[in-house]
Amino acid sequence: MAVVTVDHAPVNALPVRGWFALADAVRAAGRDPAVRCVVLTAEGRGFSAGVDVKELRDDPGHDALIGVNHGCAEAFAAVYDCAVPVVAAVQGFCLGGGIGLVGNADAVVASDDATFGLPELDRGALGAATHLARLVPQHLMRALYYTGRTVTAAELHAHGSVWRVVPRAELPAAALELAREIAGKDGTLLRLAKAAINGIDPVDVRRSYRFEQGFTFEAGLSGVAARVRAGFGERGVRGPQGAQGEEGTA
Repeated sequence: MAVVTVDHAPVNALPVRGWFALADAVRAAGRDPAVRCVVLTAEGRGFSAGVDVKELRDDPGHDALIGVNHGCAEAFAAVYDCAVPVVAAVQGFCLGGGIGLVGNADAVVASDDATFGLPELDRGALGAATHLARLVPQHLMRALYYTGRTVTAAELHAHGSVWRVVPRAELPAAALELAREIAGKDGTLLRLAKAAINGIDPVDVRRSYRFEQGFTFEAGLSGVAARVRAGFGERGVRGPQGAQGEEGTA
């Protein structure tokens, strides 16, 4: 078993390099023949606030946009394609790119204060509807996407996409308990099972997410994304649990 931890203060809003580093860490864990399950967790108040919107806003060209789109695609794919099952342990806010990670995980354990959502339209971006659709039914996904609202861990548990909801203090132990149960199976069979389950997935999550990203590029090139981001963090926009200024897109 291996634990991969996201730790980028203050709200785990990752810059371009952070997404690639996360992808590398998950892939390395999956390649280790001694590992039978990976736990993806995070330090701090929340699991993930998505990408660093300030990095996008402050880039006069499109390098940051291109970089973060590739970085997110790499990180999401690393979780999905990991050779062994991935258990996501989610506390606090899980927004934007965080949904991409969690939606591609094999199982999700969450704290009772966890909330999940895509504030993309408020951040001048699009994306990760592919992954939100793996967590909630289709019409709920659309309503959440258009409004930017969030759902709770308890609601996702009711939909069957969260395995277990526990008090925050119990989250690490609960995630490790599930991971140990999974890791108790034969390692070769686990890897075959992961490949088989991915092979029968009704949606190609890599292709569908890249399709979504094409519209993110269009929003960026047309200027609408810059117009929305121009006031981000300066109009009193508050982030998750009062954090300001960095959270938000996939």
